[in-house]
Amino acid sequence: MTHINFNSRIIAAICSFGMSGKVFHAPFLNNHPGFELFGIVERSKNNSRELYPQATIFRSVEELIAVPEIQLVVVNTPVQTHYNYTKLALQAGKHVVVEKPFTVTAAEAKELQLLAEEKQVHLIVYQNRRYDKDFLAVQQAINSGKLGEVKEAEFRFDRYRPEISYKLHKETVLPGAGNTYDLGAHLVDQAIQLFGFPDALWADTAIMRNNSVVDDYFEIVLFYPKKRVRLKATCFAKTFTPQYVVHGSNGSFVLQRTDQQEQLLSEGVIPTLADWCPSNAADDGVLEYINSEGNTAIETIGGINGNYMHFYTDVYNTIVNNAPNPVPAADGIQTITLLENALVSAATGNKISFK
Repeated sequence: MTHINFNSRIIAAICSFGMSGKVFHAPFLNNHPGFELFGIVERSKNNSRELYPQATIFRSVEELIAVPEIQLVVVNTPVQTHYNYTKLALQAGKHVVVEKPFTVTAAEAKELQLLAEEKQVHLIVYQNRRYDKDFLAVQQAINSGKLGEVKEAEFRFDRYRPEISYKLHKETVLPGAGNTYDLGAHLVDQAIQLFGFPDALWADTAIMRNNSVVDDYFEIVLFYPKKRVRLKATCFAKTFTPQYVVHGSNGSFVLQRTDQQEQLLSEGVIPTLADWCPSNAADDGVLEYINSEGNTAIETIGGINGNYMHFYTDVYNTIVNNAPNPVPAADGIQTITLLENALVSAATGNKISFK
């Protein structure tokens, strides 16, 4: 990572102190030298006070956005509120980091993109899985050229969670609820980053858990002229299966999902700009390919250690130094476009073309 001098601090605030706020945002804004964690929204509790006594507790997002000193607002509330809260923050002239899924519809996402441009502020989508060790390893394997031309890829986000979550905004029949939007937002974003926007897609979704009312299984097939990319997720994966498989004209790469950042953050580990998440060589992916001598070669690729702190470094560099946006609204629009159409395809059984 390029060295950056953090000569100023961005005054930041987060709109919720649920799991997302506690794990993915507050620890980074509090420990990054380029930010000051100024405020946190807690509607009725004071849970953040013990860990972040310097941060002001606000009882509503509207109250937080009204504070002139705040420069960056992190919209990490339920997806159904992303559009409204992001719009309020942008209208107030704040920079915004908005959690994935960006919005419920592509139309909402496009409107927010135009508003950010009008207000001349930065709108950044939080796609933290781009900073996972696993994804970085896949990227490294493909960029090495040893696979040749990619012909087929399968990315999975499997879990064993047969029980219904307490998070009602994900488990109730609401726009943007369900696994397709939740985990699909990660997989679709990663696929687009590696392979570009597809020519077409086909999708299947299902409700498999007892008493569930939202999709908890999905399969999305992305069609490209000379390759296919399959994205899948289930909550009934009790044993390990490869989460990333890439087959090319000259070889294959297989990798488990082994990034430990979320687990360690949930346990209270404090992130830093330096590598804080240990890397285990046993977790590296296996690359098997035909070498320049025509023989089969096998090597391992572990990628760069994942570090979500680098996302906030990129945010800082964008806001302070006008560097490229790490996850611009345009990326979020593409992801939501595919997710919207995946649900249409699943409902109709039709393949949907974008050409």
